[in-house]
Amino acid sequence: MFNESIKSPVIRRIAIVGSGLAGLTAAILLKQQGHDVTVFEKSRGPGGRLAAKRIKGGSVDIGAQYFTSRNPDFLPFLTEFAGPESFAVWEGQFGFQDKETRWHAFPEELRYVGTPRMTAVSRALSAHVKVVAETRIERMTQTGNRWILKDTSGVQTGEFDQVIITAPPAQARELLAQSHLPQLATRLDDAVNRVLPCWAVAAHFEANPWPRHEGMRCDHPVLFWVANNSSKPGREPSGPGGKGVWWVLHATPEWTQNHADASPAQVEKELVAAFRDLTGTGVGVTDTVDHRWLYARCEGGDNPGYLWFPKQSIGLAGDWLSGGRVEGAFDSACSLVAACSEDNG
Repeated sequence: MFNESIKSPVIRRIAIVGSGLAGLTAAILLKQQGHDVTVFEKSRGPGGRLAAKRIKGGSVDIGAQYFTSRNPDFLPFLTEFAGPESFAVWEGQFGFQDKETRWHAFPEELRYVGTPRMTAVSRALSAHVKVVAETRIERMTQTGNRWILKDTSGVQTGEFDQVIITAPPAQARELLAQSHLPQLATRLDDAVNRVLPCWAVAAHFEANPWPRHEGMRCDHPVLFWVANNSSKPGREPSGPGGKGVWWVLHATPEWTQNHADASPAQVEKELVAAFRDLTGTGVGVTDTVDHRWLYARCEGGDNPGYLWFPKQSIGLAGDWLSGGRVEGAFDSACSLVAACSEDNG
């Protein structure tokens, strides 16, 4: 279905704010319909939560750890536009703890990762569309039937018939408020309150500290999720001397909130100590990297799939509107594009 260009009777100029999976999916689908699409990204490159950090000899996935494919259109889309070499199945044992801290197996399900890093998927998708990086859109001003977008430096970035916002809800709400759209901004109040933060630390161990699982959902006062990054396909064991393994440690939202202003060194020390408490390992750590996610994932609330305001020609998409999973970003973008196309038709 994705290799068929559906020509719209009118070519529209469409701006997309955010180049995560939702933004890139929407951009590709709208471009297929013949529209002129520009994606604006505040960071140096695309990805959103499909993020990785460079380390000596490779990288570690610091954001979303894997994705599933319950929508039958998702993998064909990735295969066509990102390429079959950009992702693979992550084999291994995955476990979770109950309230008594007993380990149980995850439900049987294929789990996919980008190869050789999660950003491989978003980088490949971005090659099909125009992405303007290092440009944070601060406000939109309506002139007639068009929107004029300006960045944080006050520079006008173009005029557009429609705007799609795929930034996290707090940033989307701020953009709408700055654009004198308070009624739309308040629609995001509940979603903003449901987005959870996360301190993430990647630690390099001299040897594998926990061979039992490749990924674990923890019942722990400090740790929410831990995973052996080196066990993922396309990753070579790397670190000092080219040996050892990298584990990624995600803190709980509560711990992150209580340590929002902690120094990275303190966070690294405490998350590694928590991992030792969880596993009982005494294997030495030789290197660490960290990242604080202000908007890591959305939990609870309604899942409308997308938000579309035809009167203003503004739409919102993202995983936070569709269950919070990585695949939800794809589902949300597809639903929003369908709604836009119906109105445009």
